[in-house]
Amino acid sequence: MTSTAEKATRLQELHAAPELLLVVNVWDAITAKVVAETPGTEALATPSHGIAASRGYPDGEKIPRDEMIAEVALIVRTAGDLPVTADLEAGYGDPGGTIARAIEAGAVGANLEDQMKPLGEAVKAVEAAVAAAQKAGVDFVLNARTDAFIKTDPETALTEAITRGRAYLDAGASNFFVPGKLDEAQVTRLVEELGERKVNLIGIPGSIPLARAQELGVSRVSYGPWSQNVALTALAKLTEDVYAGGGLPADTRKLN
Repeated sequence: MTSTAEKATRLQELHAAPELLLVVNVWDAITAKVVAETPGTEALATPSHGIAASRGYPDGEKIPRDEMIAEVALIVRTAGDLPVTADLEAGYGDPGGTIARAIEAGAVGANLEDQMKPLGEAVKAVEAAVAAAQKAGVDFVLNARTDAFIKTDPETALTEAITRGRAYLDAGASNFFVPGKLDEAQVTRLVEELGERKVNLIGIPGSIPLARAQELGVSRVSYGPWSQNVALTALAKLTEDVYAGGGLPADTRKLN
């Protein structure tokens, strides 16, 4: 079996490679198995929203940390030799301790969101996470996230994101995650200001094409809760069709 340290090194390499890293988020063992066994998969990512929803909690650090870490550990075991990066929200009030727990569970990367807290406070959270990874001796991929494009004025979001991105990368974060519906000009500016293979995006309806994201120097695209929404949409459609007198789609595959 590949060691945690080896997985961490591999995940760092995937983020730095010229090829765009694509991670389709998984939220439990069976989704991890399906994605891990799909040709082309090089790493797995967990969505905090998706895991919380599957356990009956709303998004926003409402799920107990122990439950989140337990699900991450299960996904790590299912993933085998593939590296796993976990969405750990803002660290559940203890960024350093949460990263340490995630590493113990076998995760080799994590999203850490700033929730648009004061910059100094957000930087301290990044520093605590980086210190925890260093103490564990793992080349951990810390993906520092800003909510600038979600929670601030569109007129100032780009400037705010650049300021925060620089601060988080200077504090030791490996990459910078900017969720939201960004246009090509905004992505171009972020990469110019923060560096190639440092900016990570989320795939949502209306996102820039993956090929263009790679050309612009983006490091990674993940899908957050959207992969779960795709699965739930299929389930809702099946239910509606059954109630209308139909049945299983002809292209259904037996995956479990």
